[in-house]
Amino acid sequence: MTIAALRSPAALLRRPAEWPRAAARMWRRSLQFRTVLITVLLSGVAILITGLVVSYSVGNDLYQSRLEQALRDAARAQNQVQSSLDATDSSDPATLLGLGLTVQTVVQGASSSRIMAFIRVPGQTPDAAAPTDYTVGIPQDLISSELAARVDAHPGTLFSQPVALPYSAGNPPVTHPGVLVGTQVTLPTAGAYELYLGYDLSDSEQTLQFVQRTLLLAGAALVVLIGALTYVVVRFVVAPIQLAAATSRRLAAGDLEVRLPEEGQDVLASLARSFNAMADSLQRQITQLATLSQLQQRFVSDVSHELRTPLTTIRLASDHLYDRKDEFDDVTARTAELLHTQVERFDLLLSDLLEISRYDAGSVALELEPSSLVRLAEEVIDEFAPLARAHGTELRLRAPGGYAEVPMDARRVRRIVRNLIGNAIEHGEGRPIDVIVDSNPTAVALAVRDRGIGMSEADLGHVFDRFWRGDPSRQRTIGGTGLGLAISQEDAAIHGGRIDVWSQPGEGSCFRLTLPRGRAAVEGSPIPLPPRTQEVA
Repeated sequence: MTIAALRSPAALLRRPAEWPRAAARMWRRSLQFRTVLITVLLSGVAILITGLVVSYSVGNDLYQSRLEQALRDAARAQNQVQSSLDATDSSDPATLLGLGLTVQTVVQGASSSRIMAFIRVPGQTPDAAAPTDYTVGIPQDLISSELAARVDAHPGTLFSQPVALPYSAGNPPVTHPGVLVGTQVTLPTAGAYELYLGYDLSDSEQTLQFVQRTLLLAGAALVVLIGALTYVVVRFVVAPIQLAAATSRRLAAGDLEVRLPEEGQDVLASLARSFNAMADSLQRQITQLATLSQLQQRFVSDVSHELRTPLTTIRLASDHLYDRKDEFDDVTARTAELLHTQVERFDLLLSDLLEISRYDAGSVALELEPSSLVRLAEEVIDEFAPLARAHGTELRLRAPGGYAEVPMDARRVRRIVRNLIGNAIEHGEGRPIDVIVDSNPTAVALAVRDRGIGMSEADLGHVFDRFWRGDPSRQRTIGGTGLGLAISQEDAAIHGGRIDVWSQPGEGSCFRLTLPRGRAAVEGSPIPLPPRTQEVA
């Protein structure tokens, strides 16, 4: 599946694993998405906190209300039970035997509780005539030791404890939330008894759950509503910004006529007017600069062409004088030599200026033909062999690759190689120069490594500038014009390649030409730059 397909909503729905990546991409790219998401999250947190506070408050109020009601109900039942016990005939064994049932009847008549326990307080003197414990719906293990201790320690006082009242048997058993109220009553001649009443709070729990569900649904609906409102509001604000961004991209791409619509008097309309004023100013300046550049290019081209005719005549005359210099006296012969040298340099300068003007005018066309970079390097090395011997320099070729023929403009690539090797001889200080050619499946490369004076970091920033010289006082032996590297850089770029350079003062320089083997852009190079470049021993 393609990346474009993964970005479609239908594809994302079918692939949940892509959801986090899609959300992260939208977070990075969409201001509208970030604003809505942050607003929804913050609103959700605020609503959640508010809901928890309300739920806790309502639940606490319901419990306290039911507890107070249970305590009042239990106090009424306590008084009725105590009155009944005071009136009980303790001398009648039958009456004492059914006392638990009597207490249950009194409790049911005086209170709303149907759950009770009537338990003799432990630690009293054993009495065979005392009634036995009587419980209805309350297992004795439900009564905690803490509650029993407080009831025993404070006779006549009511104490409560939240419990889970058994509702039905099962595994696990079903329980309801409830509260257990305990107090102490006294049976004459038989001693003190603990009286526990249970109250079911399931109705309060249902009320609380209803409130919580209502709060949850209302909170979810409120979050959705806030998100929708935020989306609508942000869309009104973000849409002009998105339009401004799209307009800026078109302006940067060269569409100088594009403008933003100016509607209203708000800050966005003010932004549109300011943007359009900036675009108008940029268009005027770019148009002026383009006009000046065209005039300059046309002037250089016209001057170069116009100088060709007189230069040809002067060159013929200088060649004639140079060929007959042996017939002249020493001063005239030296003059003829200087005239011949400077005319050749002038001719080379005119050729370079014409080439630069063609690149500036965008009128350069490649003449591609299959060529081997190794063969071109060998030809240039053979051409510069006499000059290298004159400087005491050894030219060494190492070619692990680069023999396969690659489509290139051989004349322009040869010019690049000539320029790099010639500069290396000029600045190599008579030390050996390595010419390395190599290739990989996507590119071919040529590196020229000298061990001469090198260049500083500041010089490296200007090495491809037009008419820039690293050492203007240095004597040139091959008549450079200061345009060689600038033209070489243009020659490499028009092939889709590049020229990289490394240099250190006192350690020499390394210029590397990398050309693509096809139409794909050059990303890496088969030859590493120093200090990783393997030196030739």
